Amino acid sequence: MTDSVEFAIDFSTSVESIAALKGKIKSYIDGKPKHWHPGHSVMVEEIEDVNKLKLRLSVTHTINFQNYGDKSSRRSDLILELKRIFEGLNIKYHLLPQEVVVSNAGPLAASAR
Repeated sequence: MTDSVEFAIDFSTSVESIAALKGKIKSYIDGKPKHWHPGHSVMVEEIEDVNKLKLRLSVTHTINFQNYGDKSSRRSDLILELKRIFEGLNIKYHLLPQEVVVSNAGPLAASAR
């Protein structure tokens, strides 16, 4: 049974950091042969708004869809490991600056009467 996790990283993330990310994901998956079949993939899905890369990690469970509880637990562990990897490699995502418009609506005392 296959599964996938989508995530976004900052567009400014270096190619070297992405390669390190892929290596650490491979090490994690290869280290859990009872949970994951070898042959996962990390693909760049798209560049969005020229500020983020959307990626997809595709994995294959060693169990079938009938073991939903085990599948969900393994997927949760995988996502938490991705979080640890991101933190370890200092991979982040930053929103683009947003424009803020402030206008004067008049004094509050006048509107309260």
